[in-house]
Amino acid sequence: MTGWVARPGRWVVWAVVVFFFVNLAGVVLSVVVDSFGKQWFGTWLPDGFTTHWYADAWREFGLSDVLLTTAIVALVVIAVSVAVGVPAAYALARRSFPGKRLVMLLFVLPILIPPITYGIPLATVLYKFHLAGTTTGVILANLVPSVPFVVLTMTPFIEQIDPKIEAAARMSGARTVSVFTRILGPLLLPGILAASILVLVRTVGMFELTFLTAGPDSTTLVVALYNSVFAAGIRANQSVDAMATIYTASMLVLLLVALRFVNPTQLVTRIREET
Repeated sequence: MTGWVARPGRWVVWAVVVFFFVNLAGVVLSVVVDSFGKQWFGTWLPDGFTTHWYADAWREFGLSDVLLTTAIVALVVIAVSVAVGVPAAYALARRSFPGKRLVMLLFVLPILIPPITYGIPLATVLYKFHLAGTTTGVILANLVPSVPFVVLTMTPFIEQIDPKIEAAARMSGARTVSVFTRILGPLLLPGILAASILVLVRTVGMFELTFLTAGPDSTTLVVALYNSVFAAGIRANQSVDAMATIYTASMLVLLLVALRFVNPTQLVTRIREET
């Protein structure tokens, strides 16, 4: 208690933090409450509550197709990122070669710099080859930051495994495929799971790259939310709020799952070490 009296700066810091979270909770709760409200004008709560705005949003914005596209993009990006990123992380963790730090820096750059800085040139290239506006183009665009995520997440996991385990397996006659599938595979499974969840959160929430490369039939949930707010036409605010609530709830679930398997300080520490 004496420390709090002697250092009033703590009160200021905590007051700012509490003020921020109270305002954040107020904004989120107002959107959620409005998505269930019938009418809400000048009162503390809506006149009544209903769930038909969610049905309207689901039908108006074609959420069945949007969620299917989002799932396809996310799953393909996860599969390709793991297939490319795990071997790359293994090579970086086990081998020393000239320019290794430069290669690591190249992997870090798509994470450090804003996606819009390389998203516009990337979208230009995809449009040139007639890939933009398709699901393939959206997948290729999302792979740019996703593969580095896998590499930076898996490299510490691989470095923690004693190379003598692999050497002992090879001396016992195990082939390279057997070493990876029977020895390294079970040991790396927690890291692969963490990397996959990290890529899933990143892909579902990636707006810039998806917005620049998506078309009418390749729109993901985050782009559909943007279109529901700014697209031409007149629509009820409650439908837009219902759309925002669906997106926020899905991202919250993904983030909670990610925090269950991923240590946020691990990736940050790795980025700082490499830079």
